Amino acid sequence: MSSTPATGSAEPPTATPAPLLPPEYWTQLGMVNVDGDTDEESDSALGDDKLSSTASISSSILKYRTIQGRTYHSEIGNASYWGTNDERHSESLDIFDVADRFPDATVVGSDISPIQPTWVPPNVKFEMEDCTRDWTFPEDDFDFVHIRYLAGSVADWHEFFRQAYRVTKQGGYLESYEGSPHIYSDDNTMPADSAIAQWGPLFINGGKIIGRSFTVVDDAVQRRAMEAAGYVDIQEKLVKVPSGPWPADPRLKEIGLYAQHAVDSDIEGFILFFTNVQQWSREQVQVYIAHLRKELRSLKHHVYYYQKVVWGRKPFPGEHVKAKTAEKAEGVPAITPEGAEVKIDKKEKAKEKAEKKGKDVAADENTGDTTEAKAPASEPTT
Repeated sequence: MSSTPATGSAEPPTATPAPLLPPEYWTQLGMVNVDGDTDEESDSALGDDKLSSTASISSSILKYRTIQGRTYHSEIGNASYWGTNDERHSESLDIFDVADRFPDATVVGSDISPIQPTWVPPNVKFEMEDCTRDWTFPEDDFDFVHIRYLAGSVADWHEFFRQAYRVTKQGGYLESYEGSPHIYSDDNTMPADSAIAQWGPLFINGGKIIGRSFTVVDDAVQRRAMEAAGYVDIQEKLVKVPSGPWPADPRLKEIGLYAQHAVDSDIEGFILFFTNVQQWSREQVQVYIAHLRKELRSLKHHVYYYQKVVWGRKPFPGEHVKAKTAEKAEGVPAITPEGAEVKIDKKEKAKEKAEKKGKDVAADENTGDTTEAKAPASEPTT
């Protein structure tokens, strides 16, 4: 979908997604060749390392579901996570770097599947925990709780954050990181019938079937649920993430490469659960994946999506928290494609400069200094 870039808001622009095409559409198009595609068929069995590390766990837990050769968690309780739990997908879920940066902290990772490696740093431990049910951790137990990528898995976000609030220490923080399923293009380089344009509708429709929403970012669910749970000093940041190395800015180009690789390296792991609940055939899935991979690797599609991080603090007992008016979020700048002509409005730039100088003068009006604002005493002036 095309859009107007979000400005002055912590919410993505209102999305009008393309209609979901029937799966037969892809087989009618036929398979395409993807240059450099070295993706191999994944083994449906778990490696020896996975099994040896869970020897003390009931064998029934290891009876994973299999969808087209990829393994998913067994249906224990009401756990409903759509991502795979095999080695290809879990390689990207690494908390060891957190443990290395904070060697004096105890880092606890929770999961609904026993997929952890045999060796872990001494300050890391894993526990099987279904975060959509009552949390078994003690009250006021964690200084910092990090939650990410659970869109499409949580039925009741208010209850979910109430559980997180209970286990957060007084004065501790919670951070929630989620992504929007909608894909955007500011220059109409994403046709409605392209594989990329179908990414969002595929997840949103699949989420409706299983009763789990994927529009957590778009509906501002994180902040509202955290406020209802009792967190204070809540802040949020909306991030525009390009997919592919098409931006002109070197930093955004690098981010785009990482974002592209994150999806390209395991498209099956992302979509198989929801193509399955929508009754796609294996052939339809494979043809769609081929088209999506080809588009992701093309520089013709200037697409991006939004991620949002929201964090807040658990107050101390009796703490008086002054109500704040929500601060106006900074606008999310547009991304300029590489090779595009960048137009600079000289009059607008001059106006901004004059306004900034006026603010600097006003800030020092009471000191009798009508020059530009002074540098702090700790910094030398030139």
